[in-house]
Amino acid sequence: MPNIYQNIEKNKQDTFLIMVLFIGFISFIGWFVGEYYFGGEGITFITMAFLMSGFSSVFSYYFSDQVVLGISGAKEADKTQYHELYSLVENMSIASGIPMPRVYVINDTAMNAFATGRDPQHGVICFTTGIVASLEKRELEGVIAHEMSHIGNYDIRLMSIVSVLVGTITLLVDWLTRGSIYGRRRSDREGSDLIVLISLFVLVLSPIIASLIKLAISRHREYLADATAAYITRYPKGLANALRKLHKDREVLEAANGATAHLYITNPLKNSNNNGNLLSNLFSTHPPIEERIKRLEEM
Repeated sequence: MPNIYQNIEKNKQDTFLIMVLFIGFISFIGWFVGEYYFGGEGITFITMAFLMSGFSSVFSYYFSDQVVLGISGAKEADKTQYHELYSLVENMSIASGIPMPRVYVINDTAMNAFATGRDPQHGVICFTTGIVASLEKRELEGVIAHEMSHIGNYDIRLMSIVSVLVGTITLLVDWLTRGSIYGRRRSDREGSDLIVLISLFVLVLSPIIASLIKLAISRHREYLADATAAYITRYPKGLANALRKLHKDREVLEAANGATAHLYITNPLKNSNNNGNLLSNLFSTHPPIEERIKRLEEM
């Protein structure tokens, strides 16, 4: 099993690889739209797609934390009001060897937390007021250590890049759809049936596949962060108990949405119809909490 440092290096490599693959795929879609829907304008459209995907990647790298915090309605925590919370975060920072992150809060009674930032030097941990008020000290330490793990393992950088590129694919699919309606596809080009099949594949399957990649990466990182948190605190029971309380909390976090749900320690949208079947697990942003608790208790 790879150690923590190998996982960090793998996350960095995966980030670069995903950026290259997505930019290449997006560029291909741009060429396809221009060539077959706009009368041989493939070079123009591939250039536009490359520039757009490149800009999206750079923007998400540097500003994803500000975007996520803004969408979530998070505010920087007052050090006087949240003195104990700052102390716990500082203790976990020392224990993990990760620079002290900025601390933000969301004014919501739902219990949840997430981390963001492109690297440990720009890390942010955000808590709902509900989780701060409801968890005991050792439980909150487990949650903090979990989020510190996401920062230290460079999970947030990877997930931010994937999220933005998945959104870019959705935008391009809409672009392709409009092109199929308003563009002038060449009806006399050989292999038009094949073009139609490729179009259907791109329109229907690409967003689904891209989203599944995002969700699969997210689920894997949650297991890794749980294990790393147990290593930092030397008390797996604290995080396990916190996850039990989070699982019992059925309140939906209003500030969360489909674009940010995967960042939280547990699913903030509280899918009540998730009964553990294969299909629901496949499209879930998080692994089953019962399985996470079981793994922590076995440590």
